[in-house]
Amino acid sequence: MGRVTERRRTIRIRDGAVSSRPDTLVAEEPLEIRLNGKPLAITMRTPGDDFALAAGFLVSEGVIGAAEELQSIVYCAGAQTDGSNTYNVVDVKLAPGVTVPDITLERNVYTTSSCGLCGKASLDAVRTTARFPIADTPPVRVEPSLLAGLPDRLRAAQQVFDRTGGLHAAALFSPDGELLDIREDVGRHNAVDKIVGRALRDGRLPLSRSILLVSGRASFELAQKAVMAGIPVLAAVSAPSSLAVDLAAETGLTLVGFLRGANMNVYAGDERIALGTGV
Repeated sequence: MGRVTERRRTIRIRDGAVSSRPDTLVAEEPLEIRLNGKPLAITMRTPGDDFALAAGFLVSEGVIGAAEELQSIVYCAGAQTDGSNTYNVVDVKLAPGVTVPDITLERNVYTTSSCGLCGKASLDAVRTTARFPIADTPPVRVEPSLLAGLPDRLRAAQQVFDRTGGLHAAALFSPDGELLDIREDVGRHNAVDKIVGRALRDGRLPLSRSILLVSGRASFELAQKAVMAGIPVLAAVSAPSSLAVDLAAETGLTLVGFLRGANMNVYAGDERIALGTGV
């Protein structure tokens, strides 16, 4: 799929000088996710890794947690009235015997912090649906100096961002700082779903020996996705939300925010950060 970027004419004004030129923009298109043929959700995303995105979304929803629970993921032909394929609709079929939950009800409870429901309902739902308790044994322990170097490594690997300046990124690192995977998307939650979905399809869940780094803020939704994938450490270059901190504290997730250079704030799970003495 070659629809990650698009070209648009723009008027440039630089120091009073006016010129016209094409500009490269990040593509944004809707993706409808169907489950066993029934509409489930629509997300605005950057095309690419759509099957991983759908799989990761279902992990976040607590529907699946292993590759063998998936039978197939396909683009839906005939999505348009003329019968053409838009490559904007995917259908996920679960393996025989896998229970299909009441997704409509569950999504209204705990999917996003923007759903308008109370924080306790959201926290309770994640706690009761998480398949992979964050119990890394032996525990992951990370030096602050290692965390400090990760944002630059993420930024250096953002190929599409270099052309558009308009993408979020999520990266997965090993405890010793090895870059394991990176995904870009117009939506930061989609970038995380793509990482989690790829791990599921490769049989690598839970991601209990990994660090997830996101390029923006750490919302409740992103903390939820980390917890549902069994990731012990979530770091963000910007601020966390209060509900993200509450979820991290309740589930044992290590949550780091404002990761900029050697500076960072540890909001929960500080036992995994090698802080030394005097803290």
